[in-house]
Amino acid sequence: MQNERAIRSIVIVGGGTAGWMAAAALRSALGRGSSIQLIESAEIGIVGVGEATIPAIRQFNALIGLKEAAFMRQTKASLKLGIEFVGWGDAQSRYLHPFGVYGPHNDLGDFHQLYLMLRDKGLADDIGAYSLCGQAARRGRVAAPTVDPASPLSRFTSAYHFDAILYGRHLRRFSEQLGVKRLEGEVIDVTLRSEDGFLESLTLKDGQTVSADLFIDCTGFRGLLIEGALKTGYDDWSHWLPVDRAVAVPCERVGPITPYTTSTVREAGWQWRIPLQHRTGNGYVYSSRFTTEEIATRTLMDNLDGAPLAEPRHLRFVTGRRRKAWNRNVVALGLASGFLEPLESTSIHMVHSGLVKLLQHFPDREFSPVNIDTYNRRVSEEAQEVRDFIILHYHATTRRDSEFWAYVASMPIPDSLRDRIAIFRDRGMLVSRPDELFSQSSWLAVMLGQGVIPQSYNPLADRSDPQDTAASFAALQRQIAQLVETMPDHEAFLAQNNMLDTVEA
Repeated sequence: MQNERAIRSIVIVGGGTAGWMAAAALRSALGRGSSIQLIESAEIGIVGVGEATIPAIRQFNALIGLKEAAFMRQTKASLKLGIEFVGWGDAQSRYLHPFGVYGPHNDLGDFHQLYLMLRDKGLADDIGAYSLCGQAARRGRVAAPTVDPASPLSRFTSAYHFDAILYGRHLRRFSEQLGVKRLEGEVIDVTLRSEDGFLESLTLKDGQTVSADLFIDCTGFRGLLIEGALKTGYDDWSHWLPVDRAVAVPCERVGPITPYTTSTVREAGWQWRIPLQHRTGNGYVYSSRFTTEEIATRTLMDNLDGAPLAEPRHLRFVTGRRRKAWNRNVVALGLASGFLEPLESTSIHMVHSGLVKLLQHFPDREFSPVNIDTYNRRVSEEAQEVRDFIILHYHATTRRDSEFWAYVASMPIPDSLRDRIAIFRDRGMLVSRPDELFSQSSWLAVMLGQGVIPQSYNPLADRSDPQDTAASFAALQRQIAQLVETMPDHEAFLAQNNMLDTVEA
């Protein structure tokens, strides 16, 4: 017997990746107990450029029950083992932020302190030599992950590159099969309840009125419900992350499908390269204070691997977050909840994370303020941690070869990030909460990759014999090299596992 206070109806406004992720997750979790409708208009475009992900996407796909091979074929996906950063330290620098962990196990604290001790004595290789994902990525090799802790492949972690528009369509088909109802239409009016300001109903362009207990705002940057109707407010973080424009274009695929994203420094920002099965996604994220749209577009088009497949698309954004992701009976997801540039491929994850937290804090029709406040605090904390991690890339650069890079290298940073950098510089210590999105391995990759070198390390590391420890590190390198050698190359793996889409795009 259903609780009389239970949520009976949910309306999602906006399709695209965020809207259909919400539809799939809510229907999968709630079963048939609540009606779920999604309103979208074919006349309203979607951004559709969030094509790189992080490993947590596997958890989302498992949560809703997607079959990996079919998902990869239908979204023309490739595997992703990390992100290569070109020119982020100095102009000649190149490093990989790999997924997974460094070392033989997940207890990074011991391993990385021993690494710093060996590095100090000239007995260690580059930190990337001790990453299975990193070495596989460099060789263009991939494998299936395993949960068996006895297997070295338990340290192998992957995410995906995929066509975001195709992913949205795949999720739409999946959701509609589960019973989600799609309404074609454009919302032209929002009615609030006079007694408490909660959303009561939406009026569509054709005159239809749609009511619900809970509304999910996936309307993109405009935030039609969370901001347009509820005036929630927005915290602008552009003083820390000054890029505010992007130009994106796909091009023909040239050469093998590399199993990693590439981020390359440009004069006023950075350029992404995302390899899919059928094409390569490209974009230039830049600051309009330091270049023009014309120059940015020309820069992007001059740095493509292959022939362009479409006209460049231009996006404008303000980095930051809604002051509340959940206000009254409206929850904002995706771009409606805020925007953090795609440097570390977190956009789709933030939708996933917001949905997981929503399920954990799922309301009844009384909408407990304590529950909502806790949700908002958790969402805000994660957004701030991701923000700090992205800022680190800019702050740690030694580049001063353009106005933009001179500015970001010297701009003020949040105290929370300053404290992290200070303790790492002091003794190589990485301080984080257990449930943070970016692991200590990730912080270590970027810190060392961009030349943030500790002055010292934990003195307990000196209790280990340097020669014995160096020998064990060398043995680990050999084990990783031997394992990578047994892996198939990327495209062969996709073919062997029925993941390649053989239909022309």
